[in-house]
Amino acid sequence: MVKVAKYVLFSLGFILLSFANEKNYCFEEAGDRYNINPYLLYTIAKVESNLNPKAINKNNNGTYDIGIMQINSRWLPVLKRYGITEEDLYNPCQNVFVGAWVLAQCINKFGQTWKAIDCYNKGSKAKNNSKYVWKIYKEYNKLFAQKH
Repeated sequence: MVKVAKYVLFSLGFILLSFANEKNYCFEEAGDRYNINPYLLYTIAKVESNLNPKAINKNNNGTYDIGIMQINSRWLPVLKRYGITEEDLYNPCQNVFVGAWVLAQCINKFGQTWKAIDCYNKGSKAKNNSKYVWKIYKEYNKLFAQKH
């Protein structure tokens, strides 16, 4: 029993160390602050920008997405009230915190559901079952399912 416990603790420590060795853009800190699994935040960043803090995506509706979590420009007026500028969103840590804040709002609205995940991507047009949800699900399982 003791050997099993030591193995589990060693494995868990290795997983956390591996995660920490990835470019740490504050996934754990943002997850703690907003009570969101940091692995989920990491997965969203991976799907959204392939972890590129300088990523920009122009959308068909005239908006654009900024940074590692691809924060949509429609959030800029709201973020300005909190002293966060567009330039701040190019700081990967700040961007992850904003992404976690956006996701936390979706979770508050829809609960801990797939619809909340889709809300991160689509806002009020979110669904429980979408291509985006499946991308997140598959990527999360690819990255983390076997690690914990």
